[in-house]
Amino acid sequence: MSSEGDREDRSPRSAGAFAGVVAALVVAIVVFTGLGLWQVERRAWKLGLIAQIDARIHAAPALAPGPESWPAIDAGKDAYRHVQVAGSFLDVPPVFTQATTAYGGGYWVLSPLKTNQGFVVLVNRGFVLPEQRGAVNSAAGPAEVAGLLRISEPGGGFLRSNDPDADRWYSRDVDAIARKRALKDVAPYFVDADGKGPDAVPAGGLTVVDLPNNHLVYALTWFGLAILSLGGLFYLVRDERSVRRG
Repeated sequence: MSSEGDREDRSPRSAGAFAGVVAALVVAIVVFTGLGLWQVERRAWKLGLIAQIDARIHAAPALAPGPESWPAIDAGKDAYRHVQVAGSFLDVPPVFTQATTAYGGGYWVLSPLKTNQGFVVLVNRGFVLPEQRGAVNSAAGPAEVAGLLRISEPGGGFLRSNDPDADRWYSRDVDAIARKRALKDVAPYFVDADGKGPDAVPAGGLTVVDLPNNHLVYALTWFGLAILSLGGLFYLVRDERSVRRG
C-alpha cells in the first residue's frame, strides 16, 4: 500500500486517466452486481424446478402421453413425470446401453412395449451387471409398467458416440434404437420402470435425479467481485484526493 510520503511524491493523474479508471470500476461494479442478481434469479428458478420434479416423481402414475401429445413433449414440463403403460413387450432383442449405477458399471436394458393404444414405447426395464447380461431375454408378453418419463438422449454418452451398426449404445437414443430394431409409431421418450424389489433382474427404480444448484455460490462470487470493485473505487478516489490536496 502507498504511504503518505509516496502520495506526496506522486503527481496527480491526468483528468482523462482518472476518469477512465473510475468509469472502468463503475462498469465492473454494475456488471458484477447484475451477474449476481441474475444468479439469484436462476437459483429461485432452479429451486422451483426441483420442487416441480419432486412432485412429478411422487405423484400417482398417469397414462403415458399418446401420439396426439408427442409434438408438445418438452423436458421442462414432462421429464420425470410418473406414468404407466399397459400392453405387450415385443419379441425383439433388448438394447443394452452402457450405464454406471450404485451397483457399479453395467447396462440399462431397454425393450419395446406395444401399448394397448397402438403405439410403441421403449421401456428401460432396469440395470444389469455385465455378467447378468446373457440371462436377460426380450420379456415378450403382456405387461403393465409404471415408471418415470424420460427424454430421449440422442448421440451418445461417456464421451463416445452410439454405434447402431454394431448394436453398441452409450445413451438411450430413442430414434436411433427404433430404427435399429425396425420399430414404428414409437413415442419420442422412454420410461424408466419402477423397481420390483432388491433382487430383481434387471434392477429398476435406479433413476438418479441430479439437478446441480450452485447458483448461490456463483451469486456470492459475483457480489464479492462487485464489493472488491467498489472498494477499489473508494480507495482510488480517496488516494487521488489526497494527492491533489497535498
